[in-house]
Amino acid sequence: MTALLEGQAESAVRQRVAALEAATGVEAVSAVIARADSYPEIPWKAFALGASVAALATVAVALFQPGWEALEAVVETSTAILAAGGAAAIATVWIAPFARLFLPRARRESEVLQYAQALFLEAELFRTSRRDGILLLVSLFEHQVTVVADSGIRDKVGAAELDSVVSAVTTRLARGQLNDALIDGIARLEEVLTARGFHAEAGNVNEIPDSLIQRRPS
Repeated sequence: MTALLEGQAESAVRQRVAALEAATGVEAVSAVIARADSYPEIPWKAFALGASVAALATVAVALFQPGWEALEAVVETSTAILAAGGAAAIATVWIAPFARLFLPRARRESEVLQYAQALFLEAELFRTSRRDGILLLVSLFEHQVTVVADSGIRDKVGAAELDSVVSAVTTRLARGQLNDALIDGIARLEEVLTARGFHAEAGNVNEIPDSLIQRRPS
């Protein structure tokens, strides 16, 4: 399975995570996923829209061509509706921006947050001795970025400050720069943590691997 980031790009992100940990003493993990859910309802919504538009168009044509025979009109209308609906459904599979039109923002945010929370547990970021694990996750299909932090960080860092990390990543992602987006987000996270008094101490042990988690749909 091809990684979303490879070679030097992946290495650069891992090195930046290691640098953040060396400076702040926290345990950080970054992750990039293709999507947080399969959203099986999207093609059906697109089909319904395409069929509705086609039905409206064929009715409009029929109004201007009153001489159509009834059977011919029924056949042509049915064919046009099914073809338009099918084309719209297929388009959602291959054209992500079109598919996102059928996915409400609230649903995107909730699915990505749920995925991030599950990944936080899977990576065992909760088991650090100082409860200072933190996950930065980017979900490409949803165009969503989220940060999940353990209690040792949440007690000192406010939601608005973590939102500034999300903004740093989102700005770069809007330009299609995934590698730079992650690096900028990690750099901003280091600034936030340092400002809140997080720092490495003598004898700190790296409790969580500095890996970049990458996942495409199975």
